[in-house]
Amino acid sequence: MYIEQGLNGKHESWRYLVGVLIIFIGWQLVGSIPLLAIVIVKSLGGETFPTDVAGMSKMIGSNLFLFLMLISFVFGLLATFVTTKYLHGQTIVSLTTSRNKIDWKRIFFAFGLWGCITVLITGLDIYLSPEDYVFNFKLQPFLILFFISILLIPLQTSFEEYFMRGYLMQGIGLMAAKRWVPLVITSLIFGLLHLFNPEVKELGYGIMVYYIGTGFFLGILTLMDEGLELAIGFHAANNLLTALLVTADWTAFQTESLYRDVSNPELGWDVFLPVLVIYPILLYVFSKKYGWTNWSDRLAGDVRQIETTELTKESGA
Repeated sequence: MYIEQGLNGKHESWRYLVGVLIIFIGWQLVGSIPLLAIVIVKSLGGETFPTDVAGMSKMIGSNLFLFLMLISFVFGLLATFVTTKYLHGQTIVSLTTSRNKIDWKRIFFAFGLWGCITVLITGLDIYLSPEDYVFNFKLQPFLILFFISILLIPLQTSFEEYFMRGYLMQGIGLMAAKRWVPLVITSLIFGLLHLFNPEVKELGYGIMVYYIGTGFFLGILTLMDEGLELAIGFHAANNLLTALLVTADWTAFQTESLYRDVSNPELGWDVFLPVLVIYPILLYVFSKKYGWTNWSDRLAGDVRQIETTELTKESGA
């Protein structure tokens, strides 16, 4: 069972509290130094210090801003791995999956499936509402964006999965001893971390249904499949294609993408369709492909505190 993989390392509650602090420092403090340094240098040259994503992107250029923003997640991922290995004495494989080794086929299947669906939905929307899009392709900026995205976005999304559905899922699960507790908590945290995205300001709090719903979807994938592989693949495809295909002046990803959305931002069907229709269908597809059973136990059952000790061995002898 996936949550029980945390028992393979040192899992006292204080270690997870210290671990979260270490990961936060690596991600938000150390990881933000390069971006902050560039912005400060630009400001010292007479430019106004920006306070929002769009302002920083405009000041230093969208590709450089994206690169520096994604670097912070690389530091977060490194901090997560270091914390897991040295503070908990746990292997990265056991943080990733309950299988003996990481199943890359699962990662690529989820990536390919969601990638195809995303391209199809985006292409259909551009075809049906051409007035909402402007072709934005510029060869050199797009190639730079492509290489930055291919290199760093999978690391960004992997950090979010390893931290949310990995480290926190196992830690909270072991403390609470109930599977539904980390599922709910990590999904809410995942959603709330997007609370200050510019999309929330433009579309209102209704978009939190999408963020929190996506958190639940990824959490269900992890618990039902006993590993992070499907969530890692899905999340990487989602963010990578978001960066490459369509951008807008009011989104968190300001990129040199193929298209620019010039429509007035509004809370529409595209926010609720994934959560209410597409995600349930995907769960059905994955469940059939990988033979998922015992849904209630895997999502809401007890976490089995199984630890083999010398005392147990002696008493059973």
